[in-house]
Amino acid sequence: MPRPFNVPDEFVDGFIKSMQSFWKAYDPNAAGFQVQLDRVARLQGDYLQKQFALWTRSLVGGVSEAPVVAPAPGDRRFSAAEWRESRLHDLLRQNYLLNASFVSDVADLADLPPKAKRRLRFYARQLVEMTSPANFLATNPEAAKLAVDSQGETLRAGLANLLNDLKKGGFSITDESAFEVGKNVAASEGAVVFENEIFQLLQYAPLTAEVALRPLVIVPPCINKFYILDLQPENSFVRYATEQGHTVFVVSWRNPDASCDDLTWDDYVGKGAIEAIETAVAIAGADKANAIGWCVGGTILSCALAVLEARGRDCVASLTLLTTLLDYEDPGELGVFIDEEGVVQREMTIGQGGLYSGKELAFVFQTLRGNDLIWPNVVNNYLKGRSPEAFDLLYWNADTTNLAGPMYTYYLRNMYLENNLRVPGRLTMCGVPVDLGRIDVPSYVLGTQEDHIVPWRSAFRSPRLLGGRSQFVLGASGHIAGVVNPASKKRRKFWSDGDLDGDADSWFASAKETPGSWWPHWARWAGAFKGGQAEARAKLGSPAFPTIEPAPGRYVKAKA
Repeated sequence: MPRPFNVPDEFVDGFIKSMQSFWKAYDPNAAGFQVQLDRVARLQGDYLQKQFALWTRSLVGGVSEAPVVAPAPGDRRFSAAEWRESRLHDLLRQNYLLNASFVSDVADLADLPPKAKRRLRFYARQLVEMTSPANFLATNPEAAKLAVDSQGETLRAGLANLLNDLKKGGFSITDESAFEVGKNVAASEGAVVFENEIFQLLQYAPLTAEVALRPLVIVPPCINKFYILDLQPENSFVRYATEQGHTVFVVSWRNPDASCDDLTWDDYVGKGAIEAIETAVAIAGADKANAIGWCVGGTILSCALAVLEARGRDCVASLTLLTTLLDYEDPGELGVFIDEEGVVQREMTIGQGGLYSGKELAFVFQTLRGNDLIWPNVVNNYLKGRSPEAFDLLYWNADTTNLAGPMYTYYLRNMYLENNLRVPGRLTMCGVPVDLGRIDVPSYVLGTQEDHIVPWRSAFRSPRLLGGRSQFVLGASGHIAGVVNPASKKRRKFWSDGDLDGDADSWFASAKETPGSWWPHWARWAGAFKGGQAEARAKLGSPAFPTIEPAPGRYVKAKA
């Protein structure tokens, strides 16, 4: 039976397993229980002391005194003045923060295997975030005041928002009516120059008088749509790369429906990335292409290059991987949803043909950043009765894609569960054994410091798996904002040129910190592989590959 907001089975099963792990860790009959009990007792003593100080301050002192506990930097849930000016709400706020800290600390103390402990921490955080007093009308002073001042109008509007979201099966995180694909997002000038049942290949119009002889082929993740790389002109990586003189081609994956629910991993590698590279090379009349992959798109692209190497096809000059996993030993918080039992269940249901719902996948990703993507919208949309603001990145985030079941279950088992890709020859794709070490091309590998999907220390392992010379760069911020960091805004910073011979922390200690975006750093690196210059062509495509329709094409507009 469908659950509200498309809560997937993996989330529910993970919660049950985390509770079982918790009871096992604190079972009185378990070995070492007394040690655990002593540790918890010390935590409890500290907790009770702080509770006594808090209640004494609230009942005897006043809100003007220094708080016993304060929100973490960047926690915006309690930023309104009402939380500090009202003695009751100040007490609620601090009491919640004390309780939240205690729950998290008890989860941290649990004597469990690493994977079970990570899962327990994750679900403890979900519980802590869910029970914030900011999330309930009776305990949120801002929402209560708005309800009174509006004579209940905000409550009526909030209920209407809730019913609409239940109907559509997901949280509204932005004003989706403010954007239209091809109009004010994904609007760079270009054309579809090739398509098959898996993807359309977009070629973008040149922005310089001369262009590189070798085309630049970008393989984005099939889990989301490509236009995260082309949101608005001022934050479009596609436009930036075109301005650097590259002839840019982008893979626009099809949003699978029932007609293509049997697509496999091999299809995405062979009929997807490899076909895109070979088509771009043919259109450009070049000897090779330069290739960029992001997230799972980078994994698909790396597999494609390994297949090409095994076939003796030397058609890629350089490889750029943006927040990509090749070694899945530590896959970040997404790993809490994946175990043998869950993968087998998916293999038996959709592994032979079927779809994994994009809305379910979106919910999973939203839980990784619940205090940014779930609970602020609960408060704003339902308690305060407001409409979400227009934000291009969140519009893209909400524009979900399905996944073909066979491809998805292969990815779960062979990457996340068994970590087979890192072992030379263990996997066969498109009829040949794959070995990442045979990818003998220069590579530029980007991790981001706060990435909750691809931990940067895991991304750091990629250069050791690849052949050829590697450059590892670490950007500030997270999985999306760390990549989409326009050079013109000169925001954030990045680290480069560290010692790749040691571990990730040693590299960081030796790396050079540079303010601003990593984009110009990449542009200088990529400039060495352009293969020369030629006059830009006025017409896109070629006689063998005529244009089919204007960019961004049909595939990207299909809804999950």
